[in-house]
Amino acid sequence: MKKFKLERVEPADIERRSFEIIAQELGERRLDPDHEAVIKRAIHTTADFDYADNLLFSAQAVQRAVKALRDGAHIVTDTQMAASGVNRRILHALGGQIHCFMSDGSVAEEAKRRGITRATICMERAAELTMPLIIAVGNAPTALVRLYELIAEGRIRPELVIGVPVGFVNVVEAKELIMTADVPFIVARGRKGGSNVAAAICNALLLLAEKDEEKKDEG
Repeated sequence: MKKFKLERVEPADIERRSFEIIAQELGERRLDPDHEAVIKRAIHTTADFDYADNLLFSAQAVQRAVKALRDGAHIVTDTQMAASGVNRRILHALGGQIHCFMSDGSVAEEAKRRGITRATICMERAAELTMPLIIAVGNAPTALVRLYELIAEGRIRPELVIGVPVGFVNVVEAKELIMTADVPFIVARGRKGGSNVAAAICNALLLLAEKDEEKKDEG
């Protein structure tokens, strides 16, 4: 039997050690300081260094999202998986809540009646919310397409759109489309993404917001 030499790491230090390895493998490459925390969190979640290149940010997207979260913005996701991965402790401490309408029976019924996806209906439900929102889409390109239409119709204006659906059918096109909307965005260009990436980006922003709050309290 082949023997493997395993690195001895205490449970509390696993995440810290993971980020040390990420920094080592990035080598001399310098990431934009405003985007670094988000990119590294996506890499940490996926072990995929392509996110150092394919994550695109609109101007001031991270700063605006952090401010929105500190002001109590809520987060809407297109999957329960993404919702379950968001750090509720920090979100609730900042005054926000998580919303996902995908499992609502009325959503399924309406989608069937209209012959459209549940994700499309979920974005329409999000447009009925009145508080500031961050929309995180990690699975359904149809959610991004409908969100683009709702923005154009003036029915919703998110503080940030996280557009990271994964797949092959209309995924690339939906991401390119949402980047033309007049709202801040973080988008994973290309086919890669997923609910785990959507949650990871939310958590990176929440951690930044929490740190900002701690600095404010100390000052």
